[in-house]
Amino acid sequence: MSAVERASRRRLVEQRPPARRLGGANGAERAAVAVGGAAGAYARVALERIAGQPGGGWPWGTFAANLTGAFLLGYLATRLLERLPPSTYRRPMLASGFCGALTTFSTLQLELLGMLRSGHRALAAAYGVTSVACGLAALLSAVWLVRRAQVAG
Repeated sequence: MSAVERASRRRLVEQRPPARRLGGANGAERAAVAVGGAAGAYARVALERIAGQPGGGWPWGTFAANLTGAFLLGYLATRLLERLPPSTYRRPMLASGFCGALTTFSTLQLELLGMLRSGHRALAAAYGVTSVACGLAALLSAVWLVRRAQVAG
């Protein structure tokens, strides 16, 4: 490497913005996400137990958890950002922590793969499309409800 290339690289490194901590979150924000995540995980387990395990059919537990989480995420994010005074910990705890642990894209993928491997291609396609479409509809419905509500005052 020539001296000109080294100098050019040095300038690029010096011009980089300083490295940020994980999402810019401090310890208290991380703790809020952890508390919300624990509560969301418990809620997910409860929904799975209520809905039961899939026996080669529609995975109702995951479907219910993902739709509930999508609705809550739309509601909470919109309400926290547009209706309530700013808070350092509510959004990380509720939106990132609780809703992030309640919903799961990885379980949806594993269930789709299981359906495909067992030869249920039509069921897998219906489940994938319905999950995404209904999740988006749930999120948009919640946003619409929050924005439609009258502001007290």
